[in-house]
Amino acid sequence: MPEALPPPLRDAAADLLLGGRCLACARPGRLLCAGCAAELPGGARPSWPSPPPPGLAPPWAAAEYAGTVKALVVGHKERRLVGLRGPLGRLLAQAVAAALAGAGDGAGEGERVVLVPVPSRPGSVRARGYDPTYALTTVAARLVRPGTEVSVARLLRSRPGVVDQAGLGAAARAANLAGSMACPDSGLRRLARRGRRVRVVLCDDVLTTGATAREAQRALESVGLQVAAVAAVAATRRRLPPSRR
Repeated sequence: MPEALPPPLRDAAADLLLGGRCLACARPGRLLCAGCAAELPGGARPSWPSPPPPGLAPPWAAAEYAGTVKALVVGHKERRLVGLRGPLGRLLAQAVAAALAGAGDGAGEGERVVLVPVPSRPGSVRARGYDPTYALTTVAARLVRPGTEVSVARLLRSRPGVVDQAGLGAAARAANLAGSMACPDSGLRRLARRGRRVRVVLCDDVLTTGATAREAQRALESVGLQVAAVAAVAATRRRLPPSRR
């Protein structure tokens, strides 16, 4: 698409050629128009589930899972609209940066930050031909903060037998996920070869009851990796501030 065209004409041309529309306002052109992109949240805040799973690391999210952000997450995950990686990755980066600040202003001397994406079910990845959470985490790692050494490590694997979580309550989600994740030795060996202390932040697209994040945290802690925080693009509405947990 010729960059010399002004944005309205460029977006109209994109709609004519590609049939694209903004997921938020249905304006012809980009999947997320410039106006709607400018209205996305800045920063992130603590997003504790209510009630939180016992022992859950401090969770942070950049937005509520509603409106434009929900449309973007669903479009990226279910429709494989890979052009949404940029805006969603920026939201995840905001959550990671806030989580690091809340845990002590980033990595200490000799430490580096490792982002660990929550694994998708293997069947879902095969069906989509794409791992959406890993894709967003790799974008976030590049955007977190200048001067911070950040890498992505796919340390977790999902075991067979987990059913779709849609429609399940907190207790059913926890039961469905119990023991469902593992941390293979190969990933740990690669991490150990780098020879430095790490600060682990668990990353996901949506935080709902916290059951998925807590199971991922359990799997990492079972092999000696402490999770400093959980970072998500968005969190569902049922939230309480830490003072009311």
